[in-house]
Amino acid sequence: MNMAASELRRRSARLEHADVRLERVESVTTNATVRHIDQFDSETLGAVYRAVSEDRPVSTAETDLEPGEVIVFTDYYRVERV
Repeated sequence: MNMAASELRRRSARLEHADVRLERVESVTTNATVRHIDQFDSETLGAVYRAVSEDRPVSTAETDLEPGEVIVFTDYYRVERV
């Protein structure tokens, strides 16, 4: 199946601006990408703090978070696509 270039651009745009949520996890697999909270720029740090404290999703447009990576904050949080 071939997809038109315009469809690929629309799909890519949706993924670029998708929301993610931070899911608290008890353990981390050995192959997980793990980033510590102090590695983030101020915008991503603020978004992570709001997501955790307000239990709300975050737009990937305002962060450099990638689905599947794990963030070390007060606990471990896995970034999950909403």
